[in-house]
Amino acid sequence: MMKNCLIAQSGGPTVAINASLSGVIRGAMASNQIDRIYGGRNGIQGILEERLLLLNPIFENHEENLVKLEHTPAMYLGSCRYKMKDYKEDSTDYDKLCALFEKYEIGFFFYIGGNDSMDTVAKLSVYTREQGLDVKVIGIPKTIDNDLTMIDHTPGFGSAAKFISTAMLEMAHDTYIYNIDTVLIVEIMGRNAGWLTAAASLARNEYSEAPHLIYLPEVAFDKDAFVAKLRELLKKKHHILVAVSEGIKDADGNYLSAQGGKVDQFGHVMLSGTGEVLKGIVQEEIGCKVRSVELNVLQRAAAHMASAADIAESIRLGENGVRLANEGRTGVMSTLIRVSDEPYEVRYDEGDIAQIANQEKKIPREWITQDGSDVTEEMERYLRPLIQGEHLASYENGMPQFLFAPEE
Repeated sequence: MMKNCLIAQSGGPTVAINASLSGVIRGAMASNQIDRIYGGRNGIQGILEERLLLLNPIFENHEENLVKLEHTPAMYLGSCRYKMKDYKEDSTDYDKLCALFEKYEIGFFFYIGGNDSMDTVAKLSVYTREQGLDVKVIGIPKTIDNDLTMIDHTPGFGSAAKFISTAMLEMAHDTYIYNIDTVLIVEIMGRNAGWLTAAASLARNEYSEAPHLIYLPEVAFDKDAFVAKLRELLKKKHHILVAVSEGIKDADGNYLSAQGGKVDQFGHVMLSGTGEVLKGIVQEEIGCKVRSVELNVLQRAAAHMASAADIAESIRLGENGVRLANEGRTGVMSTLIRVSDEPYEVRYDEGDIAQIANQEKKIPREWITQDGSDVTEEMERYLRPLIQGEHLASYENGMPQFLFAPEE
C-alpha cells in the first residue's frame, strides 16, 4: 500500500538546499511506495500548525520547475528555528505530529537542515518508533558551516566556499590599486568551526597571496602574535588581507566578539563584530589604513556563484534519502563519503542520526599551520574539488529567474 511523504526545510539558507529538495521530490516521484508529496511550510513549526503544500501539481510533469528550483537559493518551503523539547519532559509537539502523520497518511518524513534540524530528526525517529508508528524519518544534510559529522562535506558549503574565495580575490584586486600600507580584514561565518574561513585560501593564485593571514576558531587567537605578524608582513608588502572566523577565541576560550553573554534560542552565544575588534587593534597598534568587511548573509545564498559540484551532490543526497526510506531505514541521515581526491570521487551512504545530532565537526589541527595563522596544503586539497564548475540560472531582463512557492 502506497503512503504519502512530507518534506520540510529548516535552519539557515544556502544555495543548495533547494537542490536537495529537488532530489527528494525526484526520488519520491520515482518511488513505487510514495503517492502524494507534501511540503511543510516553515519547517517543523509550520507543520505543527498544519501548513502543508501539495507538491505533486507543481512538479509532476514539470521538469522546468524542478530545474528552476535547483537554481533557486534559500528555502522554497521556508524555514524556522524551532527547538523541540525532550519528549520525556513534554510530548505535546510529538503527539501533534503523530496525529498529523496519521491524518495525511504520511509514511515518510524528510527533514532538510543542519545540526539543530538533525536533533529534530533524532528525537522524532525515536518517538515514532516507540509509539509504533510506521513513519520513516530521514535527515537530509545542509549547512554552509560544514560541521556535520559522518559526512565528508555538507551541501551548501561548496557554493559558499566558491563565493568566499571569489570575493576574497576580487577584494584583493580592489586593495592592490593603492600604493599605501593597508590592512583589509574580512570576517567570515563560523562560530566554532572554521571551514568557511579556510575556504578563503582558495583565492590564492600565481600573482596574489591573499589572504595573507587566516584565523580560525580551532586555534586560540593571540593578539600580540597577530600584531607581530602584521608588522613583519608590512615590511615586505603594502597590502595585507586577513580572513577571520566570527568565532575566534582567546586563550581562555572567550569569543572576541561576544555580545555581553547573550544567547539565541538554541543556547548559542550571539556574536557580532570580530572584524571590527581586529580593526581597532590594528588602528591602535599599527596605525595604517585599515578596513573591516563582514560577508554576513551574502555568503549563504549567492546563487550567482553556485558550485556545479555542490548542486549535483545535493540533488543526489536528496535522492539517496528517498532510497534509504524505501529500503525501510529510519533515524538516519543521507551522507556522502569521499573515495579519492584525484580523480575526485564520492559514494552515497547513511549515518546513524544518534551519532550526528548535536555533534560538531571541526578542522583537524594538522590542517592548520603550527602558529595558527594559516591553513596547510592538505586543507586546500580537501577544499578544491568542492568549488568546481558553474551552475547558472536562466536570465530574463538581466535578472536570474528563481522559483517561489505559491501563497497560502
